[in-house]
Amino acid sequence: MNEITKLAEQTAAIVRELADAAKLGPGKVLVVGASTSEVAGVHIGKGGALEVAEQLLAGIREVAEERGFHPVFQCCEHLNRSLVMERSLLEALGLTEVSAVPIPGAGGSMATAAYRSMADPVLAETVAAHAGIDIGETLIGMHLRRVAVPFRPSQRYVGQARVNAAYSRPPLVGGERAVYRAPETSGSGSCD
Repeated sequence: MNEITKLAEQTAAIVRELADAAKLGPGKVLVVGASTSEVAGVHIGKGGALEVAEQLLAGIREVAEERGFHPVFQCCEHLNRSLVMERSLLEALGLTEVSAVPIPGAGGSMATAAYRSMADPVLAETVAAHAGIDIGETLIGMHLRRVAVPFRPSQRYVGQARVNAAYSRPPLVGGERAVYRAPETSGSGSCD
């Protein structure tokens, strides 16, 4: 197996591990940020490669199809980190569409490959994803729901790119009397 095809396997393994931790399933959204330059061992933005992006995409799609979640793909800062997704998802989530078509030099190779592979692709201004994977330290935090929980996959690299990930949980609200899990037995206390 050559290094390029190995990328799909590495990516699928990391996404599968994150999907387990985040309980990603039908209706959930995974934001993906990826620098194909960093995967290839080049400084971010200096050596993007569609061939690398297609392998990352294959690994992500494999797990998304198994689990039923929706991957969305972050563009680079030249397109304000907008997100590539299917129009049906944008409409279901009531997101704001923005007008651009990603290309490797403005949007990035990952966003370009994702856009080209979709049936009816659009760009959304922002999303509040349930989890995210960041291949090459592209900064995906702005697209995660509150409260983000860092997740360290057992495999920390795809190619030469460092991988970070996170999933979200609902904020814990209340004070000293708050309960965050259903009690085993019902209590007799009241909150009058």
